[in-house]
Amino acid sequence: MKKIEQKDLFELKNVAQPVVAGGDIFFTETKMNEKKNTYETAIYKYTNEGKVPYGDDGTVNSSLQVSPDGKWISFVSNEGEDKTPQLKIQAVTGGKAIALTQEKKGVSVYVWGKDSQSIYYQTTKADEEEKKEEFPQPIIVEKTTYRFDGGSFLPNKETTQIKQVEVATKEVKTLFETEDSILFRDVLHDGGSLVVDRDLSNIRWTLDSAEACYVDVATGDIHPILEAGTDESYRYMLDSKEGVILAYNSGEHGFVTQVDIVFNKEGQPGSEGSILNLTSGLDVEWGDWLVADFQQSVTGVEPQWMDEESFLVSASVEGKIVLYRLFLDGRNEVLFDKEVHITGAKIISEKELVITYSTTTLPSALAKLDLTTGEITNLYNPNEAYLAEHIVTTPERFTYKGYDNWDIHGWYMPPVEKKDKHAAILYVHGGPQVAYGESFFHEMQALAAKGYGVIMINPRGSNTYGQNFVKSILGDYGNHDFDDLMMGVDYILETHPEVDADQLYVAGGSYGGFMTNWIVTHTDRFRAAVTQRSISNWISFYGTSDIGQFFVEKQLLDDIHNPKRLWEMSPVAHAKNAKTPLLVLHGQSDLRCPQEQGEQMYMAMRKNNVPTKMILFPQSSHGLSRQGLPNLRQERLKAITDWFEEYSK
Repeated sequence: MKKIEQKDLFELKNVAQPVVAGGDIFFTETKMNEKKNTYETAIYKYTNEGKVPYGDDGTVNSSLQVSPDGKWISFVSNEGEDKTPQLKIQAVTGGKAIALTQEKKGVSVYVWGKDSQSIYYQTTKADEEEKKEEFPQPIIVEKTTYRFDGGSFLPNKETTQIKQVEVATKEVKTLFETEDSILFRDVLHDGGSLVVDRDLSNIRWTLDSAEACYVDVATGDIHPILEAGTDESYRYMLDSKEGVILAYNSGEHGFVTQVDIVFNKEGQPGSEGSILNLTSGLDVEWGDWLVADFQQSVTGVEPQWMDEESFLVSASVEGKIVLYRLFLDGRNEVLFDKEVHITGAKIISEKELVITYSTTTLPSALAKLDLTTGEITNLYNPNEAYLAEHIVTTPERFTYKGYDNWDIHGWYMPPVEKKDKHAAILYVHGGPQVAYGESFFHEMQALAAKGYGVIMINPRGSNTYGQNFVKSILGDYGNHDFDDLMMGVDYILETHPEVDADQLYVAGGSYGGFMTNWIVTHTDRFRAAVTQRSISNWISFYGTSDIGQFFVEKQLLDDIHNPKRLWEMSPVAHAKNAKTPLLVLHGQSDLRCPQEQGEQMYMAMRKNNVPTKMILFPQSSHGLSRQGLPNLRQERLKAITDWFEEYSK
């Protein structure tokens, strides 16, 4: 049996976006192309004899849907020369894919009309004639949110369009235009109304604030389904005969506030209905908040109707994805609760789903889920041959008492080769409002194959453990979250005497990078550290991150007018205490935690004569470890193990 290696990224595949058309199942499969240094996503139909290719020759076929009448699959493809994503359809029975759009700016999201005769989609209006200036021109900024991670400057004015294309004739009609930032969600009332989520972040000085709105196609009028208060958000989920389902965020705890799902009964354009909170008694985080590094093209479990009175929805609970059935009268039922990471699902019947999923030892698979028994039956495992010849380590799930006697969950992945004593790495996740969970993590498997034990902990501030747990970090970064992590390391040393206390290492990215910086400036127990896409100085982060002003105010509960407190909470302020050799890894296109954050930590450590090295990754955003260029993902993994080996015994 072979050990898992860093280069195995190119051998592993991921399945996602399952859909059902009659008795047929379609899905996407993503792999990395080593020669082209890209990701490739293709569409397949599942059969008992194997997978049958669908889609076209584009390197990315995604956003897979089925027409309401079950006759067509639809998808977005980048097949053209300019690689602009365009909308295409293909008969479920096979044949050539048909292009429906030729949008200069491409298609972002789309929705089938209820009669299957047309498709509604969102695009960006192209300038009639894009000017190519002979000389560089100044960039004028007039919005609060003017940049976004991985990209460049956002335009001050940009027109979003919603259009309708007829399937039979390809005739395109523009239905709505706006300079507001919107996300198209649905079409209602026989095409008379569109539903959009309108972003409010530039209006309200808050991150992730939106209101679901009706758009009258005849007049172009736009008005909220429910009026959102100053800190509130309403996002559209589903339509029903009696009203609409919305995701409601009160904003009480900033953007770590858990969402409630509400039913706006008998609400119509222009008038509110009666509002029923369907989840007020459930202290869970709706959606998928599990962190992993091999889940490309996944969409999560999208809300969908099981019958006229109930719908399917997923929640992240204690590192798992749990499926719920919510009823319009306020009842709820847990349909599935096991230690797996469901990455996509579609209803076959009231008792059966087709899903894509992962576990800590299974990268990805297409399967059927029996809701009466909870049994998962695999249909297709794209990595079956790979797993048959490689050693996969099974992590141990553990619970210990953290600060103030709180229950803290974690996973310990032992090294592949057993020794009397071995090294271990504390690996801190990002967010902090995400969570480790029951999902495959290639990086951790590769580290275990290199001889390291890997300690993965969800300290306070992580998602999936309820509102009090996730909000407890607000205004308290680097305090009791630090305690939870150190007590977790102590717990592993107590329960695993084979872990050498003199061979401990620490690594993390984003919030995990902040915490790595904080750890090396507050303790010397680790032999070496790797900080990635980190935060080192909250004062500069406030003004340079694409979410800095919102994040600092809502997470640290302070702002730029109190620089003393922000400085005290900044790792770079304590760098004079550091002795631990530090490797700084940062993407040059990272606008979430900008490159200057890594540079500040690097220079502060050098000033303190601590062994420090910095590696910068070109064309790399904040998501380098998950969606970055394949060759750079490999280089990143190699840099981490090389650094730890340099400072091993």
